[in-house]
Amino acid sequence: MSKLVSRRMSVAAAALVTSVVAAMLLTSCDGVQQAVDSLSSPTPTPAAGPATGGAAGDGSALAVLATLQVQPLSTEKKYDRDEFGTAWKDVDHNSCDTRNDILHRDLRSVTVGKNDDCIVLSGELSDPYTNRIIRFNRGRDSSAVQIDHVVALADAWRTGAYAWTDDVREAFANDPQNLLAVDGPTNIDKSDQDASEWLPPAKGYQCSYVARQVGLKARYHLWVTQAEADAMRGVLSTCPSQPELGE
Repeated sequence: MSKLVSRRMSVAAAALVTSVVAAMLLTSCDGVQQAVDSLSSPTPTPAAGPATGGAAGDGSALAVLATLQVQPLSTEKKYDRDEFGTAWKDVDHNSCDTRNDILHRDLRSVTVGKNDDCIVLSGELSDPYTNRIIRFNRGRDSSAVQIDHVVALADAWRTGAYAWTDDVREAFANDPQNLLAVDGPTNIDKSDQDASEWLPPAKGYQCSYVARQVGLKARYHLWVTQAEADAMRGVLSTCPSQPELGE
C-alpha cells in the first residue's frame, strides 16, 4: 500500500471519529437540557393520552391512589366545555353518538326507533347513584336519565386537562369508562364536584365510584388535590381490595 493511500485512509478515519464524538456530545447535551427542564417545571407535564401498563394497571385502587400527583387545582386557564369537543360525538364511528351508546349499554328493556336503531326511545335504568329504578322515555322525560362524567370535565380541566391536545380532551369526554347513565337530578346535584365534595348517595356504590375516578386519573395522568386524595383514601380504606376503575 502506498504512503499516499495510507495517509488518505488515516484522514478519513479521523474525520469519522470526529463526527461520532460530535454526535455523542450533542445527544448528551440534549439529555442534560431535558433533565434541567423537568426539574424546573412547576407542575407535572400531562401525558399526551391514556397511559398503558404500569402501576395504574395493577393492584387495588388504594395502591394506585398512592401513585397520583397531589397538588392544588390549576387556575392557569378558564374552563370551557367546548375545549372537550362537540358533546356526544360518534367517536367510535359506529353510526351512533356516545350518549345513545351509553344508554344502550346501561339501560335494560330498551326500545329503539323504527328507522334508526341507534336512537334509544325508552328503557329502564337501575341507577347506581341512588339504587332507584328509573324509567327513561325520550322526549317526555329525557332528563330523568342523564349521562354523567365520573371525573367531571371541569375537574379534569383543573387537574391537568387544560394542557392536553384537543384530540385527547375529546377522547376523555367520550371515554365509556368515564361515562355512566344515572338519575338526572342526582347528576345535577353532583355538578363538577370531586370526591371531597360529593359522593353517590348510595353508600354501597361509593367504593366503585371512587375506584373508577382513581383509575381514570391514573390513566390520563391527572392529579388530585390533598382534600380529594384524603376523601378517596377514606372511602377506599373500607374496601382495600377494590380494583381501580371500579371493576
